[in-house]
Amino acid sequence: MKTTLTLTVSLIATAALLAACAGPEPKRPTAPEAAQAALPAASFASPGGSGPAAAELPWAQAFRGARLQQLIPLALANNRDLRVAALNIETARATASARDADLWPTVNAGLSGSRTPTAAGGINSLYQAGLQVSAYELDVFGRLRGLSAAAAAQVLAAQSAQQAVRTALIASVANAEIALQADEALLKLTRDTVATREQSLALTRQRFEGGIAGELDLRSAESSLQAARAALAQTQRQRALDENALVLLVGGPLPADLPPPSGDLADFEPLAELPAGLPAEVLTRRPDIRQAEFALSAADANIDAARAAFWPRITLTGSVGTASGQLSGLFKNSAWSFAPQLVQPLFDAGRNRANLASARANRDIATAQYEKAIQTAFREVADGLAGRATLADQRSALAAQVEAETRRLSAAEQRYAAGVSSALDRLDAQRSLFAAQQSLVQVQSQRAQNLVTLYRALGGGG
Repeated sequence: MKTTLTLTVSLIATAALLAACAGPEPKRPTAPEAAQAALPAASFASPGGSGPAAAELPWAQAFRGARLQQLIPLALANNRDLRVAALNIETARATASARDADLWPTVNAGLSGSRTPTAAGGINSLYQAGLQVSAYELDVFGRLRGLSAAAAAQVLAAQSAQQAVRTALIASVANAEIALQADEALLKLTRDTVATREQSLALTRQRFEGGIAGELDLRSAESSLQAARAALAQTQRQRALDENALVLLVGGPLPADLPPPSGDLADFEPLAELPAGLPAEVLTRRPDIRQAEFALSAADANIDAARAAFWPRITLTGSVGTASGQLSGLFKNSAWSFAPQLVQPLFDAGRNRANLASARANRDIATAQYEKAIQTAFREVADGLAGRATLADQRSALAAQVEAETRRLSAAEQRYAAGVSSALDRLDAQRSLFAAQQSLVQVQSQRAQNLVTLYRALGGGG
């Protein structure tokens, strides 16, 4: 007994020595420390708006359009990417349950029999029945608890990943709807332009046949009309492509009772204005940042499990039941066995060291990814705020340009009818007005999509 105790103490001492040889564990930065290290020098200060924060504004309240109120629920129910994200959660939960089960013994019911010959020419028979526990590991040094904690963190990371996919899906549907509304507005504008140029061509042809206008005026009017028709075909194609993209996001055909896109500029902005300023901690509520933080927690737990592998593993194997040399008397005699085992790794060709080094490297990777997620969030919000500030000014300038080009065209038509100016002046005014109107629609669309992107960047979309 004394020899056994001495041997056990020696093994534990050897385990401590091997664990010490694994190297001291470097100080791990906490998630707040990593977040602070990743923050830009000039971060956003105090909130500057009176409205609710984007993270506290559900999509059903954020988006006012009647079409989006139908399209977004369909996308959330049918989109395959979101479905895969939900199944990833189920996979992570099953893995976590399996890791939790390792903390408990596995009890099996067994029935066995054996017959072996003896040296005297007889046969020894042994029949056993009962409950068995095979190699139950006592988690003295926390290896199994570390693996269980890592699996639990992966479940939380999968849940955050699903929320990130959900937020991205809502923003993608909104952007696709805005693009479709812009296509409809451009179609109306281009059809009106084609009709106007057809009338201009008819008038120019009459003047040409009457000898008032020259052939140059006639050919210019024909060229202007064909350019408008080409723009109409291009816009029709783009509308079909944007509608196909929306169908893919929704995960099925668009509803038959869905109102048709109006193309009105008011429908380009289904999202209310958001507060201009925000505190830095608001961005940590973004689901992609939470996902990276949980991945960092899982990497920490894996380091703990890898370090615990240097210590002994204590396993218990036992059984309780009945045994007999005759099958007919199997349940008459009780029998039991108990076999504890302590295994200390002495030489594994560096396997445990490599596993620990891998766990540390994965933790460093998770830290870098967490910091990058925070930096990306700040970049996206900064881009959104810059776009909101400049696109509004650009829209106002283009609206004023459209007004000026409309008056210019009216003056050019009056001068042309009075014979003061040529047809080329009128055609130039028509082209300039059409280009300004197209630019206004496009900038209006960009501004609306920028608001949606800013809503997503601030963690909205719940």
